[in-house]
Amino acid sequence: MALVALASLVLGMGLPVTAAYIVLATLAAPAITLLIQDAELVRLLAAGTVSDTARSVFMLIDPSATFDAPMTTDAARMLLAQVPSEMRPLLSESMVSPALAVSTLLSAHLIIFWLSQDSNVTPPVALAAFAAATVAGSRPMATGFTSWKLAKGLYLVPLLFAYTNIVGGSAVEITWITTLSALAFLALAGALEGWLEGKLSLTWRGIAAMAGLAALPIWGLWQISLAGAGLTLILLWRNRLSRFLSPKTS
Repeated sequence: MALVALASLVLGMGLPVTAAYIVLATLAAPAITLLIQDAELVRLLAAGTVSDTARSVFMLIDPSATFDAPMTTDAARMLLAQVPSEMRPLLSESMVSPALAVSTLLSAHLIIFWLSQDSNVTPPVALAAFAAATVAGSRPMATGFTSWKLAKGLYLVPLLFAYTNIVGGSAVEITWITTLSALAFLALAGALEGWLEGKLSLTWRGIAAMAGLAALPIWGLWQISLAGAGLTLILLWRNRLSRFLSPKTS
C-alpha cells in the first residue's frame, strides 16, 4: 500500500490522473489482488475449509499436511508461502468464491484510483489546487499545502477497501463501516485543522487524532472502533456545548 501510494504520487506529478491510474492498474492491481486473496486463503486454511483441488495442491507441497482440524494462522501462512506462484491461481479458483474474487479485483482498482487522486493536491505540482487558487484569488502554494493537509483522507479510504468489507459486504456491514469511517474522518480533520465544532487546544487535538484513528474499522476489533466513535461524539458534544454556554461578544 505504501509503495503504491508513493508510485501514484510520483507518477501523478508528471502524468494526468487518468494516465497514472492506467499505469498503476497495469503494474500494481494484480499484486494487490493477490495479497487480498492470500489473506482470504489464510483465513480459509486456518478454519479448515479446504476444497479437494486445494487439498491436492497442498499435499504435493507438503505430504505431511493435514486438514482434518483447524490450524493456526501462522501455520496456514507458512503453508501458503510454500506454494509456487504458478499454482496460486488454481488455489484461488478452487477456494475463493466468485463473488469475493470480483470484489477483490474491484477493491484493488479502487485503491489505485483513490491514491492516484493525491497528485492533484500535492505540491509542488498540484494542478487542482492551483486551479482552485486562481478561482479563489488565494496564493497557489499556500492553497496547495492546505489542500494537501485536508486531503489526507485519500490515504485512509484505500485502507477501508483493503481491510474491510465495504466492497462486497452486506448492507449492515457497509452501513456500519461507513458510519465509523465518517466519524473517524471528522475527528482527524478536526485534529489537523484545530477546530471541531469549536477551537481545539493542542491536547484536545491529540485526543481527536487518537479518537479518529481508533474509530477507523480496520483493526479487526469492533470494541476499538466503537470506543473511537464514542470519543468523537463526546468531543463534538463538548465543543458544541462550550460554544453554546460561552458568553457572546460583540
